[in-house]
Amino acid sequence: MWDFSTDPEFQKKLDWMDAFIRDEVEPLELVWGGKVHQGLKGDLRPIIEPLKDRVKEQGLWACHLGPELGGQGYGQLKLALMNELIGRSHLASFVFGCQAPDTGNAEIIAMFGTDEQKERYLTPLLDGRCFSAFSMTEQTGGADPRTFRCAAFPDGDGWVIRGEKYFTSNADIADFLIVMAVTDPDADPRRRMSMFLVPTDTPGIEILRNVATMGERSGQGHHAHIRYDDVRVGADALLGERGGAFAVSQARLGGGRIHHAMRTVAAVKLAFDMMCERALSREVYGGRPLASKQLVQSSIADSYIQIQQFRLMILHTAWLIDQSSTKEARTQIAACKVAAARVFHDVVYKAMHLHGALGVSTDTPLARLWQQAPLMGIMDGPTEVHQSSMARRILADYEPSPTDWPTQYLPDRREAARAKYAGPAPT
Repeated sequence: MWDFSTDPEFQKKLDWMDAFIRDEVEPLELVWGGKVHQGLKGDLRPIIEPLKDRVKEQGLWACHLGPELGGQGYGQLKLALMNELIGRSHLASFVFGCQAPDTGNAEIIAMFGTDEQKERYLTPLLDGRCFSAFSMTEQTGGADPRTFRCAAFPDGDGWVIRGEKYFTSNADIADFLIVMAVTDPDADPRRRMSMFLVPTDTPGIEILRNVATMGERSGQGHHAHIRYDDVRVGADALLGERGGAFAVSQARLGGGRIHHAMRTVAAVKLAFDMMCERALSREVYGGRPLASKQLVQSSIADSYIQIQQFRLMILHTAWLIDQSSTKEARTQIAACKVAAARVFHDVVYKAMHLHGALGVSTDTPLARLWQQAPLMGIMDGPTEVHQSSMARRILADYEPSPTDWPTQYLPDRREAARAKYAGPAPT
């Protein structure tokens, strides 16, 4: 049965989250937002830990995980509704124990890790006692792992990792890394690589520099360029089976992509709310508000439609995942990823443009949001890669026309219909 209502008990949870994020987390980010990435040290910790305790008291900590791992087992549909609120503040994900990349890393350790690996890495990650990083992309290319060069070589009863990784987010605060390395260069492209759990204090790990993105000063970013200089790890560092990194990464990235899309709803709704408020507040010549202008009305209507379409697409995809798996819903997940970049760009631009000079200043959130727009089309794989994979799966359900004419060629269809009903041709 189709139902667009929210369970009353869960709605109470959402209402609590809405007020908590608005009253406690968003004001904190205005003052301490620049220290989000300082890790579990520094001045922010004694402030943020009590907030985490309040979240745990509500049973809302790390809800992306199942009950066996300390989560609530809510499923992706409820997570989508939660992320629409959490996405309003970057700090909120830390307060609710669902910050990237730790969420995805926790999921794959839970799925593919040994009992010993779960005890060493997963338990403190879920408790919020450590951070992690996913070290996959390289300067040779991030979207195509077949070009990767960083390799791991068998060495006695362990491995030696040698090479470089680029844009390993949060490596500077991480306690351990999940490293994707080539272990079988001559194997099938999907079986060439393996994953390893590597503590960041392992000898041979060198952060060459931290890469900044737009809006950050050079050297102050949190996306590390790392060199692995003969980093030695034991056999117990292997995550999953040898050659299984592609399957592990797909399991991780599928969930991450839909979570990014969920939080995008919060960002574009903020921009949309600002757009509507500005349209009603700013007067133009003649004392009439901007909202009275048809071009402004058109922008507002188009943005509303885009957001509603996007939100329903996400909720439907989340429902499909709950009914099956991220693998079965991979076409819909890719569609959400592509749509997220477009909606983010379009709505934020319209809101920024409507604010004029104020919109491009740092006096509102719009400039920060606009700087994120290009990133939306790149992170977790560029838009074009997802379009290509979507098209291949979609086209697999179709067949070429059996004749030189399309199957919807009307002269042939009319002739077949007349033959079926054996009626005279109309005059």
